Amino acid sequence: MKENKKGKAPVVTILMILINVAVWMILEALGSTQESLFMLEHGASYAPFILENGEWWRLFTSMFLHFGAQHLCNNMLMLGLMGMRLEYVLGGVRFGILYLASGLCGSLLSVWQEMNAGDIAVSAGASGAVFGVVGGLIAWAVWHKGQVEGLTLKGLFGMAALSLYYGFSTAGVDNWGHIGGFLGGIVIGCIFAILSKIVAFKKRKPYTKEVDIQADIPLNGGNNEN
Repeated sequence: MKENKKGKAPVVTILMILINVAVWMILEALGSTQESLFMLEHGASYAPFILENGEWWRLFTSMFLHFGAQHLCNNMLMLGLMGMRLEYVLGGVRFGILYLASGLCGSLLSVWQEMNAGDIAVSAGASGAVFGVVGGLIAWAVWHKGQVEGLTLKGLFGMAALSLYYGFSTAGVDNWGHIGGFLGGIVIGCIFAILSKIVAFKKRKPYTKEVDIQADIPLNGGNNEN
């Protein structure tokens, strides 16, 4: 699987950051991103609306909404630091797939847990997708000698553990969205890493035309007599 050339800009990572920032700025101009009702009106996730009204699009739109500047900055800082490294090894298209799919996994697990626990809340944020990026980095590091661009596997696990701990020790954080995104990122990251190993193996497999030519030469020296 072809990797990005060294020095190539992480286009998809930058694009995701710009979209998130632009959406936040537009919503701030229209109202307050710290008000749950306002966010709900503009695409935040809310389990009853999704399951009972069939508004499944909220699983996607909620990934680009943030409750206030601090929420936005925290997620975009992590996305910038981790995303550029993962995009370097995966390439833009595969990184984009992992990012969006992980975010959807986070949204789905969050809705499922809320309905099971009966604790319904308005949810939004790119945290699930960002945790998916961390999960993808861990998956890639596991399959590629334990590190990615200076980030060790131990360090990545430590970062994920601290982030999850912070979430569980802080009120109002969608921890199940984080976990869903993280697990989704690991699964998708493993798939991409394994595919890259398969492609790399096929490229290294020795193959020459001479072998095929020799295989076609008859044992009697090649003289065909009738």
